[in-house]
Amino acid sequence: MQDVVSSRSSFATQRLATTIARLPERARAVVDFGAASLSALLLILSFPDFNLWPLAWCALVPLLLVVAINRGRWRPFVLGWVFGTIFFYGSCYWLAYSMIHTGGISPWIAYPLLLPGAVLLGIFPGLFGLFMARAIRKWGKAAVFIAPVGWSALEWSRLEVTGQLWNAIGYSQAFSPSLIGPARWGGVYAVGAVIIFVNGAFAFALLRRTRRTLWISALSILLISAATIIVNISMSFSARGFVTERNTEAVVIAIQPNVPMDLVKSNDDMKLLTTRHFEMSETALKQIQNDTKPRLVIWPESPMNFGYGADEQLRAILASFAQQHKVSILLNSQETAPNDGIYNSAVLINEEGMLVAQYDKIRLLPFGEYVPLPDWVPGAGLIRSIVGDFTAGTNYRLMPVGKLHAGVFICIESAYPAIARRFTNEGADVLINISNDGYLGPTAVMRQHLANAVFRAVENGRPLLSVTNTGITAFITAEGETKDATSGFKPEVRIWSVSPPAGQRTFYTKHGDVFVITCAVLSLLIFVFTFVRSVRKARNY
Repeated sequence: MQDVVSSRSSFATQRLATTIARLPERARAVVDFGAASLSALLLILSFPDFNLWPLAWCALVPLLLVVAINRGRWRPFVLGWVFGTIFFYGSCYWLAYSMIHTGGISPWIAYPLLLPGAVLLGIFPGLFGLFMARAIRKWGKAAVFIAPVGWSALEWSRLEVTGQLWNAIGYSQAFSPSLIGPARWGGVYAVGAVIIFVNGAFAFALLRRTRRTLWISALSILLISAATIIVNISMSFSARGFVTERNTEAVVIAIQPNVPMDLVKSNDDMKLLTTRHFEMSETALKQIQNDTKPRLVIWPESPMNFGYGADEQLRAILASFAQQHKVSILLNSQETAPNDGIYNSAVLINEEGMLVAQYDKIRLLPFGEYVPLPDWVPGAGLIRSIVGDFTAGTNYRLMPVGKLHAGVFICIESAYPAIARRFTNEGADVLINISNDGYLGPTAVMRQHLANAVFRAVENGRPLLSVTNTGITAFITAEGETKDATSGFKPEVRIWSVSPPAGQRTFYTKHGDVFVITCAVLSLLIFVFTFVRSVRKARNY
């Protein structure tokens, strides 16, 4: 018995000694993961609705520091993964709103359901951590200055692999027009690269903490700031094209009807809401009844599900209204697609009451407008019956607005740079985004969605009209200024003058993602080169 007690005492003592010996390692882990979490928190706060955008310029410093000093093979990847998971979850928490308020799912279930998506997207910042760790191990702490190359490449990869680029770091600066000029030549990725470069400069100064490194970091920040200012001035000067005054070519009336999300689609409800659209439009037209310029009324995407092609009565009412008021009408409509499918479309009725253009939404929302699951997956059919199953369009059709041409895209398509760019290359003078974020409630999604639209305007040097069901409806200038924005969740009307674009196509419109693709190629070469020495060593043994 004494031997057993002695053995247990010895085991406990040994275990205690082991625990004490491992305390420093555990303390380092706490610091590492605490730093990664701090970076995620700072970046979350830089986005709407917190709107503390200056934090983005230093948010990644804690993550870069712990990645730089870690010698573990996989810990930098795990640190980046944790950072990414927390960031994506914290900045897109509003995805649970529709599950709770529309789907009737308990918050205790809805919020955990967001975690798998955040974990999946977190892999990309994880790869950034691994990329940086290997580069720093190979070339020393000065390698933090190549962080913009790796970060930009992985943001682009995220869009290409997952179809999702929501809250790329550049979007945090959307409402600071003086900081987003680089988007005209490199898209949102170029603005993100500038932000990451500044983060890298701060991290370099803290890693070395010498007078020389402080000067290098300060000079680097000064040079990148000067370059950004020069880009802004040159692009703005080019965009204005020496034109001091431009003639108004059309007057646009943007209707924000605030159609409720819990719409009961009875005949009475539909008649009441349809009447609201027409009454708001007519009231606005009376304010400009003496204006002889071509006039366009825009109705946004909404849960009303107008069916212009199938609804003879709606066609007759729209034709009568257009003829009576000499106005064109752009509205969202469900239209027939091949094989008994349905398009989510934008249709344009001219002043004679005739259908003159139709654009069918090309990029559909997964699990919102289609289900990206094969038929044999259990429950796929049930999900389709709940969320719908639209057919994707294929053609980029421009629509006439007076003598101008408009590129019209729908809702989430504002998050895809290639769509607005394609419309501009096709000849769009103005971009129009009709949208409905009402299902996601009075949350940060409204300003986050608007941030996407701001970048599409700047990237292509074209004004963008954001017309929404519940807000935020706004006029966005080609320089990225957001004007005349509406409040959320109440009926509002805006009247805007639209003029010809002041400048030619931007570098980004002409050449697309050449900047970020170059970053991707360089990142791959850099990552492969970090293995060269170790391969040579292995051959020597």
